[in-house]
Parts: sequence; C-alpha cells; structure tokens
Amino acid sequence: MKYNRTILILILGLLSALGPFSIDTYLSGFPIIAQDLGVTVDYVSYTLSSFFIGISIGQMLYGPLLDRFGRKKPMLIGLTIYVVASAACAVAGSIQWLIAFRLLQAMGGCVGMVSSRAIVRDVFPVHESAKIFSILILILGVSPMIAPTVGSYLIVHLGWHSVFWLQAGIGLFLLFSVFFFLPETKGPDTSLSLRPAHITKTFWGIFKNPQFFTYAFAGSMVSGGIYAYVSGAPFVFMKIFGLSEQQFGWVFSLLAGGLILSSQLNGLVLRRYYSETIVKYSLSIQTGFGLLLFATAVFGWLNIYSAIVLIFLFLSCQGFSFPNASALSLAPFSKEAGSASALMGALQMGIGSLAAALVGALSNGTTLPMTGVMAGCALLGLAIFTIGRLVIKKGRKDTRTFMAITTGKAIQ
Repeated sequence: MKYNRTILILILGLLSALGPFSIDTYLSGFPIIAQDLGVTVDYVSYTLSSFFIGISIGQMLYGPLLDRFGRKKPMLIGLTIYVVASAACAVAGSIQWLIAFRLLQAMGGCVGMVSSRAIVRDVFPVHESAKIFSILILILGVSPMIAPTVGSYLIVHLGWHSVFWLQAGIGLFLLFSVFFFLPETKGPDTSLSLRPAHITKTFWGIFKNPQFFTYAFAGSMVSGGIYAYVSGAPFVFMKIFGLSEQQFGWVFSLLAGGLILSSQLNGLVLRRYYSETIVKYSLSIQTGFGLLLFATAVFGWLNIYSAIVLIFLFLSCQGFSFPNASALSLAPFSKEAGSASALMGALQMGIGSLAAALVGALSNGTTLPMTGVMAGCALLGLAIFTIGRLVIKKGRKDTRTFMAITTGKAIQ
C-alpha cells in the first residue's frame, strides 16, 4: 500500500479534531444565540447535549459500516452529512431546529473520530501506532487553544451564524481531502453482515476480549478525569480563584499544553519501552497526582498555583497513557477494527459524560467535586488495568499450557 505518510497523518489529525472543534468554536456565543432566538442560555446548552448524543450514537453506527464497506465510502457520506447539517445550523431560525441540526452534525462529523483510529490500526503496527496516536493528539490538542479565539472573533464581528459556516467550510475541505488524497486502507468485506443480531454479536465479541476490555476501559476511565477537569475548571478558576475570562483562557491553554507536550515525548519514550510498560507507569503516576490534588483540596491547601501545577502534571500523564492504551485496545482486531474503534470511542464519550455530570451533581461551591472525580477516575483506571493485566496473563498462560499438552512440546 502506497501513501504519503505526512499527508495521511495530517488528514487523520484534522478528522479526529473535527468533533472537538465543532464544540469549542461556538461556546462563547451561547448568550448571543439565546438572545437572538429568544430563549435562555440554559436552553441553548441543549445544543451541546444533542451534539454529545449524536457523537455517541454515530460512532456505534459507523463502526460496522467502516468494516463492511471499507473506510472511504462511510467517511464521504458522514462528512457530507456534516457539511449539510453545519449549513443548516447556520440558517436555523429556532432553538428547536438548532438542537436537531446539531444532533445531525455530530452524527456526520463523528465519522472522523472513528475512522482515524481504524485507519491507524490498518496502516501501522502496534508499537508505531502508539506514536501516531501521539501525533494525532498534537493536532487534536490545538483545537481547545485556537477554536475559542477564532469562534469569539467571528461571533463578535460576523455573528454566531458565521461559526457554523466556518464549520461547513472545514467539513467541505476535509471531504475534498478524503476523496482525493486519502488512500483506501481496507476494502469492502462482503462477509460481514449488517443485521442487528450480527452487529450486536460483533460488539459483544470485541467487548469481552480481555485486552480490549482492559485497555479501553482503563484508558476511558482516566480520560474521564479530563472531562471532569473541563467541566469543573471554569468554576474553580474563575469563581473560586477569581481569574478573569482572559486569564482563564491563558491557564486553560497552558494546561492543555501539558497534554500536548507529553504526547510528543511519548514518541521518544517508545524508542526504549513497550506500550504496556508505559501505560503501567503513567497510570500509576497519574493516580498519585490525582490523589495528591484531591488531598490538598480536602485539607484546604489547594490554591491557584498548586492547582495549576498538579493539574498540569495530571494531564501530562494522559499524554503517555492515552495513545498507548488506544493502540493496545485495537491491536487484537484487524477485520473488525472499525467496530472496535467505535466501541472504544463510545466508552470514552460515555464515561467522560458521566464524569462531567458527576462534577455538576456534586457541586457544593468548593474544589472537592472536580478534584475528587479526577482522582476517582484515575484510581479506577489503575484498578481496571491491574486486574485486567492479571486476566490477560492468565489467559496467555492457559493458552501455552493447552498448546504444550496438544503438541507434546514445551512452549517458551
């Protein structure tokens, strides 16, 4: 298979960032959208909820389609839906239509999230795919840095509709790029059925695979810590620590930089250590920082400076754990890589949404909800990893024993 590595990685990175960019660009426009459509800001927030629902549903739909029809056709269809839905959002005349079109937009755009992971699995071996995921995180991490600024500028000077026209334009650019420059990394497989019973059986087979279960759940759980941070950070830094909106933007970018920097260092670490080893130590260290963050909050020692340092270190560990856990989750699958990618994405979104909701439900005017959920997610992720690794090792040992008995030879 011939492909331009740089172009391939760039397109995959932009595809994976499409969903987050579609969120970050319009958040600052909530008050203006509410005023223009004659509703409250809380009502506008339903457009964000419908987007998350669309991502969750869409990923599960695209997984089987990517395995059955190849990678490119579902991607072209999904991106076309995204472009049309983005344009529809731009001309929506009521909040009800905007909520509906945002749902459709998410169901189209999430094809980039699923397909990018599946294509990495198609093209690169496991050890190298962890490095590629690190590069994708670099591109993905730029979104929360530039998207709010770009969105704010457009909203102030051109109105909130312009944000969705921008998204439609970006979707059209990606549609063009995929059609002309992205190679087909896996052809159609007519042996795969799209009957609901078969799809359910496929997802269940992937889910119960010990390696997928261990790394997908552990990785998703610690990712939940990031969702908890994103959900609670505005209140903690602006309401409790008294930062202005502009100051918070700088702090948010600084902390995002920790994730981006560590994800790039991960590529260097992979030259000396296996992904399993990196995940083991990164989860352990991340749990330690999470518990330390929560402890300082419990004892009243947490201030703006210690919060920035500890959260920076917490997020930095994610740059090591996430790409390696993702690569190891998808490693056992080639024929069902699309479905495995979809299931992993759905787990991440589901657990992340629950973590964010839990921060809101536990809100008591202190830093405890955010820091507690962050620490809890990391601790549960480490526990799942530890138990799962024991199950994987036991399975390998049982396989070696069975092979030795059936062949009459000792398996080294």
